[in-house]
Amino acid sequence: MPVGPAEKSKKAKVVFLIGLSITILFAVLMFIRLSPLERLEWLIYDLRFRIMGNTEPPENIVIAAIDEKSIEKLGRWPWSRNNIARLIAKLSDAGAELIVFDIFMTEKEEHDPALARTVRDAGNVLVPIVFFFDRERGTPDNELLINSAFQSIEKPDEFRRHAPVSAKGVLTPFHELMQETMNLGHINMIPDKDGVLRWEPMIVEYDGYLYPSLDLQTAAVYLAIPHEKLVVHAAGGVQLGSKRFIPTDEYGRGLIYYYGPPGTFTHFSISDVIEDRVNPEFLRGKIVLVGATALGIYDLRVTPFSGVMAGVEKHANVIASIIDNRFLRRAPVSANLAVLLLSGLFLSFAVGRFKASISLFITSLLTLFLFSLSYYLFALKGIWIDVAYPATAILLVFANGIVYSHAVEERYAKRIRAMFSSYVTERVVNELIRNPGMAKLGGERKEVTILFSDIRGFTSFSESYPPEEVVLTLNEYLGAMTEIIFKWEGTLDKFMGDAILTFWGAPMKQEDHAERAIKCSLEMLKKLNELQAGWQAEGRPMLSAGIGINTGEALVGNIGAEGRKMDYTVIGDHVNLASRIETLTRKFNVDILATEFTMNKIRSAIEAGRIWRIEARGLERVVVKGKEKAVGIYQVKPLEKEGGAVIVEYKEGEARHKQK
Repeated sequence: MPVGPAEKSKKAKVVFLIGLSITILFAVLMFIRLSPLERLEWLIYDLRFRIMGNTEPPENIVIAAIDEKSIEKLGRWPWSRNNIARLIAKLSDAGAELIVFDIFMTEKEEHDPALARTVRDAGNVLVPIVFFFDRERGTPDNELLINSAFQSIEKPDEFRRHAPVSAKGVLTPFHELMQETMNLGHINMIPDKDGVLRWEPMIVEYDGYLYPSLDLQTAAVYLAIPHEKLVVHAAGGVQLGSKRFIPTDEYGRGLIYYYGPPGTFTHFSISDVIEDRVNPEFLRGKIVLVGATALGIYDLRVTPFSGVMAGVEKHANVIASIIDNRFLRRAPVSANLAVLLLSGLFLSFAVGRFKASISLFITSLLTLFLFSLSYYLFALKGIWIDVAYPATAILLVFANGIVYSHAVEERYAKRIRAMFSSYVTERVVNELIRNPGMAKLGGERKEVTILFSDIRGFTSFSESYPPEEVVLTLNEYLGAMTEIIFKWEGTLDKFMGDAILTFWGAPMKQEDHAERAIKCSLEMLKKLNELQAGWQAEGRPMLSAGIGINTGEALVGNIGAEGRKMDYTVIGDHVNLASRIETLTRKFNVDILATEFTMNKIRSAIEAGRIWRIEARGLERVVVKGKEKAVGIYQVKPLEKEGGAVIVEYKEGEARHKQK
């Protein structure tokens, strides 16, 4: 049964409701941050970095590496504080702007006083502290530590709703070094659950104070921003002077902007500095980060670019991004929710109204647009919008919509097959399933050719023989005729006792419907002759039949009581005319009669040589029962000799017979 407007509307509404439910579900999952989808989002986030590739790093940040070469030259790590002092002196003499250590110096050693004096003389050294979040540890020098805490906090009440990362313990440098260092900052790194380092804890709370990261302190000192100008905006970010604002999440974490994979920033070996193999001009005015890159020291981190990036390189990326004013921020939940709702509802609307191929194209286009938009915002605007939630929702909306649509179409296909399998061939049924609109509900006017066949004298035949023999003979006859009708792809309308009503031109459009009807009638006559020979040989009663053929416009469609009993049939004056013409076969003692309307349709086929070995002999014009206007009739029979086709026209004139 073809899908009507009401059915299509119902399907579209159900598909939309399914899509709406999926979209709302994913909106809830977005609020609770479902772990599997979050992990997928992290992977897509990392992919953006890899697609974007390397960003040119600032030239004023270099790394003095504790690498394999330095360990070979200076001995096993950790080195004597005397070597650290020599390094600071060399860097200071070369004109380094800042010397930032990514190594701990907590335990006292004999060379500590010399190291402290070197740090004091250099006047540009920053050293790290480390916070502990699991338990209280360390013996902090609170007075010196507090000097490095933030001094200004905007809207501190926000921390009651969104508390920053809080520590329970801290590990600080030895006392003399704390006294002489330029500034302190923590170097804690907190990776996501998949082990990848994406966030920098810009703010850590300890013992009632908020402390910046070493990277933040370094950038502020380099930019000559006074410590009191570092302002914390609770659950929002950190203001550095008047020109820079570092966005953070509610926990005081900022997204790390990675300039590239390991090796993006310039490295040189510490042993080369100590042994004067590095040109001082190369170090002048630079921020020199001192940290380990040797694999044996195990200061390695997993980043979006690589699984083996040295921790000191992470610091270089964060410091560079602050100096370059290059920041990333995650879009607010409201923006992500808007993207999810718009994409989900749009696709829910589309899938229910278009074919699967068009829906697939729209889904692919929408998904591509979503990923392209997310990459554009990330690469050019520094905004991270969620893709995993809307993309997964889109795929599920499409999949569920298609599954439901397929189920509906399958149901329609079964109904079409059940309705038409008795009328037409399997090929026609399959074509109707692919194009259900060909069998329009309620009917439509089409030009068709109708064939009406009736057994002559069937009433007396049925009264003269036992019912079993009548049924056996009738079934044999009707079965043979049905096979021929289906061979010529006619639509078998119905059996009316011993009569057969067949038509061509619907539900499938057949330009040669009249030609098919004529050829079918001739083959039916041939088969009947074969059946008669068999019946005669078996001593069984003989049957003969007349066939009437007419072509014209009729109403074709499903007629009946919807939901109870419906038939795909043909009705109209031209159907009645075919029936009347069939009854004239007895009067004219012929087997097949066709009207002038049918003959007019096949003249071109005869002239083109598509119809062979038939003779169409015009008899006369007759007025059939219920009509006032005469119609020309032709006897159709096979030629007894080889050749093409013969048409013998009747003589024009008044109708000589009138059907009563």
